[in-house]
Amino acid sequence: MKFAIKGEKRESLGKNASRLVRREEKLPAILYGPDIPDAIPLVLDKKDIFNILKSESGKNTIFEIAFNSKKLNVMIKEAQYNIVTDAILHLDLIQIVMGKVMEIEVSVVLIGEAVGVKSEGGYVDSVTRKLKIECLPKDIPEEIEVDISELHLNQSIKVNEILELEGIRFLDNPETVIAQIQIPTEEAIEEEIEEEELIGEEEEEEPEVISKEKPEGEEEGKGQKEEKKEGKEKE
Repeated sequence: MKFAIKGEKRESLGKNASRLVRREEKLPAILYGPDIPDAIPLVLDKKDIFNILKSESGKNTIFEIAFNSKKLNVMIKEAQYNIVTDAILHLDLIQIVMGKVMEIEVSVVLIGEAVGVKSEGGYVDSVTRKLKIECLPKDIPEEIEVDISELHLNQSIKVNEILELEGIRFLDNPETVIAQIQIPTEEAIEEEIEEEELIGEEEEEEPEVISKEKPEGEEEGKGQKEEKKEGKEKE
């Protein structure tokens, strides 16, 4: 799906100006690129950016942006988020020249169930979650699939063992480990047991609260009995 959005050149800069922009359900952004000698500050519609990020290609989506009678192909280079609310605060956009090779990071997706997990009691240790590649914009993959189904215990798969993808060159060290099958260590098992015990303790906390209420009732009952006893003695 081809995205085409509109932007406006931002005249006011600074933190206060950016806050005002976000209050209007818009996002401040900066556009860089080979045909842009000076970075251009922009204002974008927040909904447009959400739709792009929710698409299959996500952050690696190439989309068209129109502003000041210009139309450029761009991509999100970096997004800054609020560490508390996870809301987007600011975007860095990079101009994309469709016929020019570019460098980009793409997420790794492990596929298949490793022999070492299925039959030998191991677990998958995902070491590298993103790979840097070089390709034309039209060849950017949504993700890079790495098959780990043949891996046994203590085996790994490296960058140089990935099946070649047409039009794509891997830039990471060929010896970079993507995933490995590990033997569960005592430390890992202990951590799992501790987590289970912690969950059990948390579950026991609710009855404790109830039990704290009961003594108050019991004390009231005891007080009532004492009052009755005193009344009888007076009689």
